[in-house]
Amino acid sequence: MPKDAHSKTAVLYRMVMPEHTCPYGLKSKDLLEREGFEVEDHHLKTRAETDAFMSEQGVKTTPQTFIDGERVGGFDDLEVHFGKKDADPDETSYTPIIALFSVAALLAIAFARVALPSILAWQTLGWFVSISMVLLGLQKLKDIESFSTMFLNYDLLGKRWIRYAYAYPFIETGAGLLMTAMVWNWLSIPSALFIGAVGAISVFKAVYVDKRELKCACVGGDSTVPLGFVSLTENLMMVGMALVMGAVALG
Repeated sequence: MPKDAHSKTAVLYRMVMPEHTCPYGLKSKDLLEREGFEVEDHHLKTRAETDAFMSEQGVKTTPQTFIDGERVGGFDDLEVHFGKKDADPDETSYTPIIALFSVAALLAIAFARVALPSILAWQTLGWFVSISMVLLGLQKLKDIESFSTMFLNYDLLGKRWIRYAYAYPFIETGAGLLMTAMVWNWLSIPSALFIGAVGAISVFKAVYVDKRELKCACVGGDSTVPLGFVSLTENLMMVGMALVMGAVALG
C-alpha cells in the first residue's frame, strides 16, 4: 500500500541492545507516533555502534530525532519542539502541588467513606489537612539537603538555628501522622501550631513585606512553585488544624 504523500516522517536513532533498551528512545518513538509521524526507527545495537553515531553527529546522548532533515535532539528536546514542555527547566509549575492536594483530598474521602456516616463531615476536612501535611513532609524528606537550602532563603527561625531546617520535615510529617490517627494531641497540636505560625510569618515577610521572588520549599528542594500563596496556605492550614483540634480537646 503506497504511503500517503502528505504523511509526516521522522528519523529516530535509539539504543536497542540485548541487555538495554533506552527508555527515552521508547518515549521518543511513542511521542512522535502520537503526533502523527511515521517513524524510521534505527536501532543502535552495540556500544561501538552507539559511540560511532554520537561521534558522527557531534552529540553526547541518544536517542536523537531528525525531522525534515534537521536534528531536533533527545526526548526533552522533542517535548519542547511539540510544546509539551517549556524550554526553561525552572519555569513555574503548579503540577506537583495540584497532584499532592488532589491525592490528599481523595485519601481523606476514602477514609471518611470507611469510618464516617457521611463524607460531608468536618473530620473529612481534618483528614485532608493532616494527610496533606504527611505528603508535603514526605516531599521534603526525599532530599533534606536540597530542602534545607531552599528553606533557609526565607524561614526566620531557620536562619537563626540551622538545625531547625533539618528538623522541620520530621516535625511536619510526624504531626500529620498523629493528627490523622487522632492520637497524642498533646504533641501534634503544639508542633503543628508552632511550625505553621513560624512558617506563615516567614513567608508573609519574605513575599509581602520584603517583596522577594523565591521558590517555595513546600514540595521539596527541587520545587519550581513560587513562594507565596501556596506556602502561606500550607502554614495556615496547619495553624487552623491545630487550633480546631485544641479547641475540641479543651471542650
